[in-house]
Amino acid sequence: SQVCIIFSDFGKMQNVCNLLIEKLGTSVTISPPHFYHTPEAIDTLRRQVCVSAVGNTRRKAQEVCRLFGQALGKPLLIKEEETKEWGGHIGSHLSHSADSQTLQERIQNATAYASCRVFAVFEIKGKENRRNKLL
Repeated sequence: SQVCIIFSDFGKMQNVCNLLIEKLGTSVTISPPHFYHTPEAIDTLRRQVCVSAVGNTRRKAQEVCRLFGQALGKPLLIKEEETKEWGGHIGSHLSHSADSQTLQERIQNATAYASCRVFAVFEIKGKENRRNKLL
């Protein structure tokens, strides 16, 4: 008989495979895994990349404001300008069949990448001098 199991956690997959081999020995054959991303996982990746890009933009703007003795205010405009997605290893040889690839090559070829470029406008506040704060 053949059993197909879908795992969402690579570590759990390894643990189950090791347990099966340990308990059943040579009576079990474990085929190489097939890796893929669900649409939900790709959507989560897109959101995380965009949120990270906005956070990076805010941190850079704060650093610039500090250089000029200013304070960064609230965001006035945030716009996602460009999102790129790609997968697999650049320059990998597609002629290799999936069965001839190592586990590391399979993981590398199934890894999804994304980048996001954002445009943000922030309010800039002048730092009040200490005399005004004391009054």
